[in-house]
Amino acid sequence: MSIQAASDVSTSYSQPSDRKGRFFTAKRWGTPLLILVALTGLLVFLTVRGEPDKIESFALNWPYMLAKVDEHIRLSIAAALLVAAIAIPAGILVSRSKSKIVRGTIVGIGNVGQATPAVGVIILLALILGIGWSTAIIALVFYGLLPVIRNTMVGISQINPSIIESAKGMGMTGGQILRKIELPLAVPVILAGFRTTLVFSVGVATIATFINAGGLGEVLVVGLKLSREAVTLTGAVVVSCIALGMDWLAGLVEDLLKPKGV
Repeated sequence: MSIQAASDVSTSYSQPSDRKGRFFTAKRWGTPLLILVALTGLLVFLTVRGEPDKIESFALNWPYMLAKVDEHIRLSIAAALLVAAIAIPAGILVSRSKSKIVRGTIVGIGNVGQATPAVGVIILLALILGIGWSTAIIALVFYGLLPVIRNTMVGISQINPSIIESAKGMGMTGGQILRKIELPLAVPVILAGFRTTLVFSVGVATIATFINAGGLGEVLVVGLKLSREAVTLTGAVVVSCIALGMDWLAGLVEDLLKPKGV
């Protein structure tokens, strides 16, 4: 029985070869395949439906679409990275603080961002700060704070207290414990929150066009306003593929940074 238990324990920790083997799985590459199928289907649809009219030609040409995709991706990634830079330290502060005021204030700000409709946040900030790319970034950051704050708190709080006590017994300082033990063990949970925020950013960035911040929202608005289903479908499919692709890439990073055995 002890031999079997030891075997179970040893197999629960991933060896480098096992990690590489799991990296190339059907589940891992299912998302890129889905994206490829969706984009291929969209191209086939646009090809077989015939010659586009003038409005469709304006919205569905390669330079225009690539420019909007570039704007959308840059807007989404910039917002998500700023969220990480703000929310991870905020989550650490909440997990360390014993003050109910500090905890309530930080978590409350995140809750307000999530509870307020994204359109309302963007329009309100546009009235205060003016229209443009920077206002859209601020709105996206405000909207995406909660998942990363919450997951940072949860990731640190779920670490076994005996591990922390052992580290203290070895003479490690609070900063060393945070850098070498708590954050590495909390990485999977923190990155799960970051993935959520990243997908939020891609979706909410579509309405940034209302404040002249660019992105694929402009394609969707053209299609909806002028009743061009092909334009609307193209914008929706491309935004969905970007969201899936971002989540997939973040999942790769999460697996690569995950401590062995977790």
